[in-house]
Amino acid sequence: MITLSASDVKKLRDMTGAGMMDCKNALQEADGDFDKAVEVLRKKGQKLSIKRADREAKEGAVIALVSDDKKKGVIVKLSCETDFVAKNDDFVKLTKDFAKIALDKFPSTKEELLGMDYNGVTIGDKVAEQVGIIGEKIELADYERMEAPQVAPYVHMGNRAGVLVGLSSADDKFFDAGRDVAMQVAAMRPVAVDKDGVSAEIIEKEIEIGKEQARQDGKPEAMLEKIAVGKLNKFYQESTLLNQSFVKDNKQSVRDYLHGLDSGLTVTDFKHVELG
Repeated sequence: MITLSASDVKKLRDMTGAGMMDCKNALQEADGDFDKAVEVLRKKGQKLSIKRADREAKEGAVIALVSDDKKKGVIVKLSCETDFVAKNDDFVKLTKDFAKIALDKFPSTKEELLGMDYNGVTIGDKVAEQVGIIGEKIELADYERMEAPQVAPYVHMGNRAGVLVGLSSADDKFFDAGRDVAMQVAAMRPVAVDKDGVSAEIIEKEIEIGKEQARQDGKPEAMLEKIAVGKLNKFYQESTLLNQSFVKDNKQSVRDYLHGLDSGLTVTDFKHVELG
């Protein structure tokens, strides 16, 4: 067994943020080689990650970023178990670092993002390393990306939700409107941009719910379908973005708000990621 100085152990602790005993044991196992010791800690994190796979990671940080030309945007969610960790500056910075890499490299999938370089290791390995350092289940839980003529971001207070909204116009004068609509998405949680974007599965479920409600109200069976379709139209109004009442002025819909700025202005897409 090699002899380690307290300064060696402290150096590894400063490098990794791991506990003193974990650092001492890792250095012993690595025969004093700091790079190998970091790898030992990372491997410990991978094992711990598997062991804690059944734990719920409902806290964390969600970061939304857009490119300088506002034509691309990404959302990254890094999850953890406790609010204490989620609010830690280093944890939030790590999430932002991952989001910056995602925006720069613009991978198609979360799996591609996890395989990308972060200071000499993959993002996946860095996440596993944090499990060992922090002692909680940590995971890069979600990644979304968007391209549009103009993309507007919104990050909800405390990094608890992130939204991207794609606009049909690249004119900078509509950027603030895009942010307003992104805030709308965070507040009202629409299921689609417009009614033609609602999945057949959701439509079928809503019609069945409408029929059952009408049946419970004692309506004749012959009228159930018609009543359910009427309820479906109300669902579209409440649950699709362009048809929702605009939160900043509920006398008009989101569509009317955008058309009031420019008759051709609309939302091409949105992405919404939140904790929980």
